Amino acid sequence: MRLDRFLSNLPQFSRADARLLLASGRIRVDGTAVRDGRCEVREFSRIELDDQLLQAGKPARFFMLHKPVGVVSATEHPEHRTVLDLLDEPDKHELHIAGRLDLNTSGLLLLTNDGLWSRRLTEPRSRLGKVYRVRTEQPISAEYIEVFARGLYFAYEDLTTLPAELQILDSHSALLTLHEGRYHQVKRMFGHFQNKVLALHRERMGPLQLDPSLAPGAYRALSAEEAALV
Repeated sequence: MRLDRFLSNLPQFSRADARLLLASGRIRVDGTAVRDGRCEVREFSRIELDDQLLQAGKPARFFMLHKPVGVVSATEHPEHRTVLDLLDEPDKHELHIAGRLDLNTSGLLLLTNDGLWSRRLTEPRSRLGKVYRVRTEQPISAEYIEVFARGLYFAYEDLTTLPAELQILDSHSALLTLHEGRYHQVKRMFGHFQNKVLALHRERMGPLQLDPSLAPGAYRALSAEEAALV
């Protein structure tokens, strides 16, 4: 929301009041005097008029979780444990998932209360690579590399996947880097070759890699430096 709109929405100020307060330099956002009403403020912004607190601002929260197989990437579910069930945090209902994983997929999951942060991380146009370790039923040949790099046509959505990078590790395992998140995309891509995915594990999302010290089901807060990478 624009700062001038935020001020004029408060019951004690009119639009004219908001303009005068801004022009006088008496409004501070996160400790800095702001005169431009077009300044965007969020629920995380601390907004003050002189010594009067208008909005305290709540802290942005970021967590990295090692999601186990069998846990649902959801805030609630009638049958399965959810990722929120694994968190011992106050007000965890305010968190949402930045990039879900299927029930039988393990690995890096990020949770936050900052919607803009999660959108930067997950929007296809951001082109942030998501790296998955894949184990398959049948051998993986070099042909997969070429086909995935060209993109695959998905008839159901009438779209062609973005180019993806495949690094073969051994006969039945590989690292796959995607730049989008289509429904069951990895399984469908390998299904193009009638090759069943037996295990799928996400290792990285953009600049953030799963902490190897986190056991399945464990989590930790991201540092300010890690959160700022996105």
